[in-house]
Amino acid sequence: MPESIAPVFRAPQRARAGEDAPSVQIEDTPTARVHHPSDLVGLVLTVLSAAVVMLLAVYAHGTTAGVAADVQGFSSIVRRILVFPVAVLEASIALIAPIAVLTELAVRRLGRQMLEVVAAGVAALVLCAGVLAAVAAFGSDDLVRGLSVWRGGQWTLSIPASLAALAGLLTTAGPRGRRRSVDWSWNLVWVSLGVVLVTGQVSLPGAALALLIGRAGGLTVRYVSGVQSERAYGPALVAGIRRAGFTPARLVRVPEAGSDVDGVGGADGPDESSVAIAADTNNRVYELTTDDGEELSVVVLDGDRQVIGGLSRLWRSLRLRGIEGRSFVSLRQAAERAALLAYAARAAGVRTPALLAVAEAEDSMLLIQARPGHAVALRHLDPADLDDELLRAIWAQLRLAHDAGIAHRALTSDTVLVEPGPLEAGGPGAEPREPLVWLTDWDSGDIASSELARRMDLTQMLALLALRVGATRALESATAVLPDDDIAALGPMLQTIALPHRTREEIRAHREVLADVRSALVERLPEADVEPERLVRFGARTVITVILPVVAVVVVLATINVEQIASALSTSDWRWSVVAFALGLLTFFGAALAFVAFSPVRLAVWNATLVQTAGAFVALAAPAGIGPAALNLRMLTKRGVTTSLAVATVALVQVSQFVVTIALLLVLSIGSGTNEASRFTPSPVTLLIIGVLAGLAASSLLVPAVRQWLVRRTMPTISQTWPRLIEVVGQPRKLALALAGNVLMTMGYVLAFDASLAAFGQELSLVQVALVYLIGNAAGAAVPSPGGIGTIELALIGGLTAAGLNPGVATSVAILFRVLTYWLRIPIGWVAMRTLQRSGEL
Repeated sequence: MPESIAPVFRAPQRARAGEDAPSVQIEDTPTARVHHPSDLVGLVLTVLSAAVVMLLAVYAHGTTAGVAADVQGFSSIVRRILVFPVAVLEASIALIAPIAVLTELAVRRLGRQMLEVVAAGVAALVLCAGVLAAVAAFGSDDLVRGLSVWRGGQWTLSIPASLAALAGLLTTAGPRGRRRSVDWSWNLVWVSLGVVLVTGQVSLPGAALALLIGRAGGLTVRYVSGVQSERAYGPALVAGIRRAGFTPARLVRVPEAGSDVDGVGGADGPDESSVAIAADTNNRVYELTTDDGEELSVVVLDGDRQVIGGLSRLWRSLRLRGIEGRSFVSLRQAAERAALLAYAARAAGVRTPALLAVAEAEDSMLLIQARPGHAVALRHLDPADLDDELLRAIWAQLRLAHDAGIAHRALTSDTVLVEPGPLEAGGPGAEPREPLVWLTDWDSGDIASSELARRMDLTQMLALLALRVGATRALESATAVLPDDDIAALGPMLQTIALPHRTREEIRAHREVLADVRSALVERLPEADVEPERLVRFGARTVITVILPVVAVVVVLATINVEQIASALSTSDWRWSVVAFALGLLTFFGAALAFVAFSPVRLAVWNATLVQTAGAFVALAAPAGIGPAALNLRMLTKRGVTTSLAVATVALVQVSQFVVTIALLLVLSIGSGTNEASRFTPSPVTLLIIGVLAGLAASSLLVPAVRQWLVRRTMPTISQTWPRLIEVVGQPRKLALALAGNVLMTMGYVLAFDASLAAFGQELSLVQVALVYLIGNAAGAAVPSPGGIGTIELALIGGLTAAGLNPGVATSVAILFRVLTYWLRIPIGWVAMRTLQRSGEL
């Protein structure tokens, strides 16, 4: 018998008071302790709250001090009411509360929890002492002042450690509703806290920080050690089933997905339909055999597992478009929702296990339902057994649900069950009948669902069937049941983000499946659009493009001397600023010339210039260089250029800009007749590191997998740009126009940077200016931040400092250059974008 399933209960249960019930055979492994996810979530929120309190202590000191002063206005009244000193009251509560809690735990014989409570109090005490020492040693004057209280004629830093220890101890002791001593102790803590605040013994931010520190310590101990499981097991589980109106004779735990099921549940093991219900879910599932021989399934929803499900739903609703948000629901609400979906699906005619009863037991809800015959999960079937009739039956069941407005939202190979055909069901000579298809696990579904949710259902079903019978057969079975409009709408949805977790794992092992489905769809419906629809609101790239600029701006603001920069800007020559701004605008015209030269269709130079200008507005949200390229691609496709040819043209424009820039740098170096680049020459150690890295990169090419990856990454660009390059080379006028445009664009930026230097009375050789500019531009292209914000500024400052400029002046020059060539051009780009949209060019 596997370790995950072992008989641990075999005790008689009572059906009615005073009447012994026959013994119930239970095969289960109860969880003694649980690492509650809500404790981890609470810990994260507590730490964030502590950070907010510290920020308020710094930036809202006036408000917090005013509130504290108003509260302390009652101190004289409180002193008259209190017969004994405040210190005595505080010490009494700090002594009485722990004794009361530990006494109750001792009476309940909860020895381990007593140790945990003491450990939490000590941990909170140590943590508070550490925070107090860190604030005193490293905190700013504003932070120390915000956490201090006026006492004895001076400001005294006050984060009461006793309050933190009490909060940590009571947090670990358990919820107020289950421990009377914990309930009364929290009341005493709040009374004591009010008294010390009114009498001015502690500041308001200091008291709040102490409470949060103590709670963080208590939650840490709770999560690391785990809490006593309050799930329903054994007698409690049986009692819940009896309250639902069933008399159990045998109860067998079904292993979760990935567990070995051989030998579990007697000679034959658990029914595969029950195993399918347990797979890929957070719920426990049991096979129930009643005393009259009826075979049922019991799905157990545990309260401590609802947090993970709620966080998962919240994340998907935030990230995915068209998926409505769901607030966190209680255990009872989750069970009621699952029951509602099951009833609705069955009322719609969908073949799904009938829900027979719902019951509550301990911190669990029980859903008792019929077992779907001898159905087998789709993932356990041999692909040869999936004939066309069976595939159409699967689609028919899903269409029944959609016709009633119900979406499943989590269709996997474990939620689709198939009951065996005639030979298996009735033996040789049995009357033929179509196989029965079941759709299970509707608890993630929607009633009155959106069109997008139903399209996602169809996409999930198409993907999981294509994984088993191939893209062509899966699509043919869908077209036999669904209208062409529904089939055509699946093209933009064929993305891994639209698939459940289990199906995504299967897709990773067969990455060609989705591409095959798209090809089959286009072959079946040539007019169908298979361009992926944007389903996510944000991804990893979006997070990076938001975080990196913020970090870069914070670093710049934290490291530069603002007063020195302001002084430098006030003394700069505004005439050179005007020149730099004009040269920056000239780059739009240069980029337009190169774009017109490489375009496969005739373009007006004015319209092309407007498109490059609009790129300045798009750069506010797109990484450096990406915005103009996207607009160029859009302009070509609007004029009937095929997507592949438009992509090749845009790629050729970007490659030509890079080649011309490097060529210009060489020309300037040779033409200067001096070795002005010597200041940027790396040290011998740097050269050694570069040599080692180059050697490693070269040796990696000896690995076939690396060579294949490099070919896959580079060959598409080469294959796209090479034919266009050959065509342009054969037209000298276009080639000259492209060369002139790229030179004008690159030199426009270099000269604008040089003019920004001149505005501050600084002078560098043209080669040095070009080198610094190119380094900054390359940094902006390497890091995917909008418009290169942060990275370009830091790179320009570093380059100018290396060239010998004062860091403060270098920062002023870099900021002035970016203001003139990026920020001031954004409004002009917006006007150009609006003009192009009104004229239909974009």
